[in-house]
Amino acid sequence: MTAVVRELADFRRACDEARAQGHRVGLVPTMGALHAGHLSLIDEAKERADFLAVTIFVNPLQFAEDEDLGRYPRTMNADLDGCRGRGVDLVFAPEPSGMYPKGFQTQVSLSKITKPLEGEFRPTHFDGVTTVVTKLFNLTGPSVAVFGRKDYQQWKILSRLARDLDMPIEVVGCPIIRETDGLALSSRNRYL
Repeated sequence: MTAVVRELADFRRACDEARAQGHRVGLVPTMGALHAGHLSLIDEAKERADFLAVTIFVNPLQFAEDEDLGRYPRTMNADLDGCRGRGVDLVFAPEPSGMYPKGFQTQVSLSKITKPLEGEFRPTHFDGVTTVVTKLFNLTGPSVAVFGRKDYQQWKILSRLARDLDMPIEVVGCPIIRETDGLALSSRNRYL
């Protein structure tokens, strides 16, 4: 049975209870619009943990003003069905105001690894990613967190974040899942 929570305190409590019961907690952070690539991350996390949390949160901090935050696909009912079908224990789907309450002003930033490649063209993107993932790591207390290598730079940044801040989290990168024509699966492919 997949539980769905929207409040940070409820999510933290459920993860704390899982760890107190001796479970190895796995985390798969997503922005929703789940596809086969996300489901492969869930499958990998299930192999590495016995309590699995998936987050579904379109993070406004990783979108610049001229990017597609308002258009980003949101498919919550289908996402929940996918999580239930994969045996996910807990889904965390907060509101932006819960993650970033009025007066929020903290930012997590890495100095070098975020600057080249995608960072050159999206200079604020990775600060948004590292800030939200740090919050999710702190709320969850996972033993393992699973990301796709489609976003290779992001995976390397988050691995460095966990290492630099001595977070006891195994940050796993999983292979790219592709369409039959070779295009990497992406939530934004729905735009095509």
